[in-house]
Amino acid sequence: MTGRSLWSDQVEERSPHDPLDGDAQADVVIVGAGLTGLWTAYYLLEADPSIDVLLVEAQVAGFGASGRNGGWCSALLPVSADELARRHGHDAASAMRAAMRDTVVEVGGVAAAELIDCGFAFGGTVTVARNRPQLERVAEAVAADARWGDESHLLDADGVAEHARVAGAVGGSYTPDCARVQPMRLVRGLLDVVLSRGARLAEGTRALRLSPRAVVTDHGTVRARFVVRATEAWSAHLPGAHRDVVPVYSHMIATEPLPPEVWAQIGLDRAQTFTDARHLIVYGQRTTDDRLAFGGRGAPYHLGSAIRPSFDQVDATAAHLVRELMDLFPVLERAEITHHWGGPLGVPRDWHPSVGLDAETGIAWAGGYVGDGVALTNLAGRTLADLLTGTDSALVRLPWVDHRSPAWEPEPVRWVGISATRRASAWADRTEARTGHPSRLGGLLSQVLGH
Repeated sequence: MTGRSLWSDQVEERSPHDPLDGDAQADVVIVGAGLTGLWTAYYLLEADPSIDVLLVEAQVAGFGASGRNGGWCSALLPVSADELARRHGHDAASAMRAAMRDTVVEVGGVAAAELIDCGFAFGGTVTVARNRPQLERVAEAVAADARWGDESHLLDADGVAEHARVAGAVGGSYTPDCARVQPMRLVRGLLDVVLSRGARLAEGTRALRLSPRAVVTDHGTVRARFVVRATEAWSAHLPGAHRDVVPVYSHMIATEPLPPEVWAQIGLDRAQTFTDARHLIVYGQRTTDDRLAFGGRGAPYHLGSAIRPSFDQVDATAAHLVRELMDLFPVLERAEITHHWGGPLGVPRDWHPSVGLDAETGIAWAGGYVGDGVALTNLAGRTLADLLTGTDSALVRLPWVDHRSPAWEPEPVRWVGISATRRASAWADRTEARTGHPSRLGGLLSQVLGH
């Protein structure tokens, strides 16, 4: 079982672009060449092909969550519509939900129009309930979706089996508003498009400080009219942003390609993505080459928001994911697990993603996706392009624009709180599976986390 990402193994290796060669100038400098940065460049150049866009990347394009995620392009938001309505009003929440549904379609449309072979398949998501508390949460979520115009359907056990044949399923739900993608292929395809349209890319160039109209890097200073921070989890390592987000690790495993007789016992024959209704999130997809890729949260948060390569592959976490996957699909008991990998995602204190522009300093930002970034990065890119070009659109009036999350607590309070929440989520899941009754602690966690 290799510690390399399956998604990276499925794309051709390429030589990195050269680092920045001394000081430079641009109209827009984007720090981070993940999906947020690439989508922003794409829509800026679509709006005005003469804009000089420079992407500055500490590693290589797609190195972060953009190239390592679960491959769900979904209408999910980490903050619920009810919570959005409480903070921003009913109309704003409704507009945000509609924008997310439209964004899934937009990603597929761009992939088709630009001939990006990223395995985009509009298969939807099946959420499985395996005990009564989970079924109650699923039913509540379906009712909430109906209030906000989101299409979702409550399923009995037979209805779930039409999508995925999960052991112990007692019911669930299905929504069409999600597509399966191969995320690294999406990154590579977007990169090729924006470079062909005149964007520049400096890889191996670490941003040391974002300043008004300038970015100081380890290879020189870039002066620009606008600076875009598109660094997600790595924002926690920039001066002045240490407590904006915390890097929380998510990990994945992937099986060998599975034969048709095994897939006949699993389902997912329309490229549906899948999850269940536990508190500690898991997620999976049927890949373009008929593997099953499966991931989950629950890795430890590292004191001081540390991010290190050694955190990306943890044997104990991989073993846990294998056990959980076999529990869901016992037919995989003899399947070889060929890959395991992980990486950090950015979590703001209130789980509320944001995008915005400080007109006075020229510094723009987007992030705090809490793992729902494949679609949100596209919406961010479109919104940033409108903000930077002064376009008065419906996107710039969405409720996440210019939202400011509160800062995370200083250490070690931050570590204690996040670690306790992770342990409490796992405990609530075990309690509900054992007793068949809702965990009061689980309900409290849902209130605290805003979903």
